[in-house]
Amino acid sequence: MNYINISNPAGKVNLREAVLNSKNSNSGLYMPESIPVMPTSFFESLSKCSLQEIALEVSKKMLGGDISDKALEKIVREAFTFDIPLKQLDDDLFVLELFHGPTQAFKDVGARFLAGLFEYLVSNEKREITVLVATSGDTGSAIANAFHNRIGIRVVVLYPSGKVSEIQEKQLTTMGGNVTSLEIDGNFDDCQRLVKMAFSDEGLSSRFSLTSGNSINFGRLFPQSFYYHYAWSRLPSKRKPVVFSVPSGNFGNLTAGLVAVKMGLPVRHFIASTNSNHAVVDYLKTGNFNPAETKYTITNAMDVGNPSNFPRILSLYGKSHADVCSVVKGFWFTDMQTRKAMSELQAHFTYQADPHGAVGYLGLKKYMENEDCSGIFLETAHPAKFLDEVEKATGVRVIIPDQMKHLLEMEKRSVRLSSDYGNFKEFLSEHLG
Repeated sequence: MNYINISNPAGKVNLREAVLNSKNSNSGLYMPESIPVMPTSFFESLSKCSLQEIALEVSKKMLGGDISDKALEKIVREAFTFDIPLKQLDDDLFVLELFHGPTQAFKDVGARFLAGLFEYLVSNEKREITVLVATSGDTGSAIANAFHNRIGIRVVVLYPSGKVSEIQEKQLTTMGGNVTSLEIDGNFDDCQRLVKMAFSDEGLSSRFSLTSGNSINFGRLFPQSFYYHYAWSRLPSKRKPVVFSVPSGNFGNLTAGLVAVKMGLPVRHFIASTNSNHAVVDYLKTGNFNPAETKYTITNAMDVGNPSNFPRILSLYGKSHADVCSVVKGFWFTDMQTRKAMSELQAHFTYQADPHGAVGYLGLKKYMENEDCSGIFLETAHPAKFLDEVEKATGVRVIIPDQMKHLLEMEKRSVRLSSDYGNFKEFLSEHLG
């Protein structure tokens, strides 16, 4: 499989180059030159397959020309040691729980696959690779956990000071080893800007072999397509059209769903469910994409004013507004509506959702007012990650998983930096040098 830089399609690279030298949106996002289509027999037998079996078959189709089946089997086996249950709340209403991995967030899926892929690709490298990650919540902790003490790989995580939950921050700052956490005085866009500038700094980037662990990296985005196939396979009936509602911030999750559709998954629509950062929803309505300053909400993992993966969505549909809108619908919601949705899910379905899942529910509910379908919304993080908000909204105590309880007693270890690139570059040069 060849991979192209979507801002410079004439240049083609192989998988190794696309993953290890992944760059930011200023210099182009890598995508496969073409999306392979799964055979009809795959979908006919999908309900009998496990998550690991589905992941392996989809991986073989997408990556099989670059990685041996044996290597892929190892990556998949080690990555997916947890369940991703589809739960039915009502006749046509389902929730896909993506928080059963080690850091209790959907990012574990892509991060763990990417870590195995990196380890395979750098096994013959003579120098260390440095993974830079900007996070608005869950990405950094998933990458830190997945890459912790992997040989030949260093990780530097940037997160906005005061804008992640307590448990999220502890997950980001208690790993140690080959993981360094930087607490940035600014917002997520500032963190992402620093990472992009480092990638664009040729001297720094080549000196430390910088690469990305964000969904900028196709190697992390692609594995998220697995659970759309898996969720579809677990529906008790497929007589009605299937729709997914995706809580969306940087739009990697939704892009992965669109990749699954391009591979043949029969989904009618994806719903981009966002908070007050709704540039993509506005684009769907007007055809104009106008990124804006980030607004802070209780769904902090979705607080992204200029989503990096939006150009990928455009590339999948030839930059045609009409073609994008034929597959993607969009709605946005306020914090007040989100809190009300958490309360409604608890009262009507005895289901405790985190704020991000509640936004996904709201988008699906809005869509289903006028459409008859089987609807699945994604619950992307464990409610305990947003304990105060969930308990205030629902009036019900959140049970904290055992693997999270010990984090609250651990000491935070991070380096506080301004959002100035000069300070960031100086730190990397001293710390990594």
